[in-house]
Amino acid sequence: MKRFVLFLTLVIILFTSACSANSTKAPEEKFNDYIKAWEKQDFKKMYTMISSKAEKQYKAEEFIDRYQKIYKDLQISDPKITFEELEKSTLKKAKKNGEITIPFEVKLKSIAGPISFKYEATLVQEEFEKDKKTKKDWFVQWDPGFIFPDMKDGSKIKMEIIEPTRGEILDRNKMPLAMNGLVYEIGIIPERFDENETQSKERLADLLNISVEFIDEQLQQDWVQSDYFVPIQKIDSENEAIVNEAMTIEGVTKRDAAGRIYPAGKSAAHLTGYISQVTAEDLKKLDKDRYLPEDMVGKSGLEKLFEDKLKGERGAKIYIQKENEEIILAEKPVKHGENITTTIDINIQEKIFESYQGVAGTAAAINPKTGETLALISSPAYDPNNMVLGISQERWDVLQDDPNKPFLNRFSATYAPGSVLKPITAAIGLKNGSLKAEEGLEINGATWSNGKGWGDYKVRRVSVTGAPVDLTDALVRSDNIYFAMQAVRMGKDAYTKGLKQFGIGEEFPYKYPITHSSISSTGKIEDEVLLANTSYGQGEIELSSLHLATAYSPILNDGDMIKPTLLLSEKTGQIWKKNLLSKEDAEVIQEGLRKVVTKGTAKAAKNDQVAISGKTGTAELKLSADQRGDENSWFVAYPTETKDFIIALMMEKTQRLEGGIATKTATEIIQYVKK
Repeated sequence: MKRFVLFLTLVIILFTSACSANSTKAPEEKFNDYIKAWEKQDFKKMYTMISSKAEKQYKAEEFIDRYQKIYKDLQISDPKITFEELEKSTLKKAKKNGEITIPFEVKLKSIAGPISFKYEATLVQEEFEKDKKTKKDWFVQWDPGFIFPDMKDGSKIKMEIIEPTRGEILDRNKMPLAMNGLVYEIGIIPERFDENETQSKERLADLLNISVEFIDEQLQQDWVQSDYFVPIQKIDSENEAIVNEAMTIEGVTKRDAAGRIYPAGKSAAHLTGYISQVTAEDLKKLDKDRYLPEDMVGKSGLEKLFEDKLKGERGAKIYIQKENEEIILAEKPVKHGENITTTIDINIQEKIFESYQGVAGTAAAINPKTGETLALISSPAYDPNNMVLGISQERWDVLQDDPNKPFLNRFSATYAPGSVLKPITAAIGLKNGSLKAEEGLEINGATWSNGKGWGDYKVRRVSVTGAPVDLTDALVRSDNIYFAMQAVRMGKDAYTKGLKQFGIGEEFPYKYPITHSSISSTGKIEDEVLLANTSYGQGEIELSSLHLATAYSPILNDGDMIKPTLLLSEKTGQIWKKNLLSKEDAEVIQEGLRKVVTKGTAKAAKNDQVAISGKTGTAELKLSADQRGDENSWFVAYPTETKDFIIALMMEKTQRLEGGIATKTATEIIQYVKK
């Protein structure tokens, strides 16, 4: 009995092994393998699973290349193919006939949106040679309908792309800061180029402010042919004289092109920023569904900050073109970019920038009642039009090497405020009760030291008076010692708390990235000398021009500090910090700031056209304790009567310029605004 069981088991094993060696997968299993390859877009593997009849009709290269090109051009992704479980009777019939039809459904994503279709796959059983043995397996009877059913009869698939219009950047009066417009593209047709080629290149290079080497690089590109238009440089349509002169060179011609134009040029360069063609690095970070290698993208400023809204989204239509009809597979409407409307007044922006006359510095102007930003200035600057139209390497190097750093965005940076911080120090002392406006401090001589712990260090003041110094007198004469004494009296903890209440040391609540103002490098006031120096805007404290303008708003708003806004869509009149000082104390500081102009350090702002109040400041950037450095001059001012405009203006290295230049410049701006 045992021998029989062993013999029977051995027979079964041998029989099973023999069957396995010659068996094939069931048709639905084979089709499932085909689907897996399809979903992975493994077109080479898919081709190995098509029938011999299909192989004769469609060569491997044709099959694979066709799939790859269509899927790449249409940006096909995430294909999902499903079919229902086959009935046993169907499988039994298939085994008998050697053929089976399997209905399936395809769903995939494309540049124009989702596409789905239903089709039928016919699988046939065929013999094939493998390892010198004849075997059978199931193969897909493929035809172009597997790509899209309406292609089965040889119809072509087509695609249309509708490019979005980039949104424009506008000022508060809908005047363009960045707009779409017509530019000229200067180019060369090589076969028509002047026989005196070297001289023509030199002439064109000189005219376009580029190098002959750059022209040669363009002409030597792989795609260039003798009768092709080879672009050299885009020119603003306003520079028609340059275009016309370039056209006098044999072989040089032009064509119209769409371009980005910045009407304000340098005056708003750091605010608007500019766009440029995407780089390989850009494409790694950007949404691959929205950007192609030839696209433009915001590189800096508002163009970069609001890229997502300005860009828009391409529209696309995928369709099968038959003789008398279009069969649409997917269609996605174009979404044009949104316009960004700012609170900036381009007239004020240009006026302030031009008033700098190339001097390095920054300014911010706001409406202290609404919080709306009217101007953000960084001087000097580059021309964003050149960045878009094409800037030569030589010109780029000149800008990069310029000691005044035209690429540096000064309005987003922070600086030592100097004496323009004194009204804020006064407000802190008045609020916490350590400073009494009418109290006169006895100050003897031009220097002061609090003794222990100060070493040889002394605070210096510009002018000396024999009388006690009260708040108004201290503001008028910008008395460093008075404010140092007040800060020491209130102590570093109380003073630091007060600075923080003015938002110094915390994130600045603004749409545009502005560097956060800081109390010190550590965020703390570690010793009494630093406390004294900080009180009059030296030490390590730094603020942006916009934060300074904002910090003066409580003086005009009965103690409340406005939240600054940049977009016209933002709610105005929002309060960032409440109750920084009382209405009565605010009026005391207002009175002092008016007297700064009528009697004190800002007499250059006194005029017959408009009454001005404000505070001057000089921040000395010492190279060492004993060596004087450059001086930056500030003036924070507003029209005394209306109190609806604050400008915080700073000019760098003013020790080389005429006295009171920052005050005079700000005064001209206020006169312009209020005329």
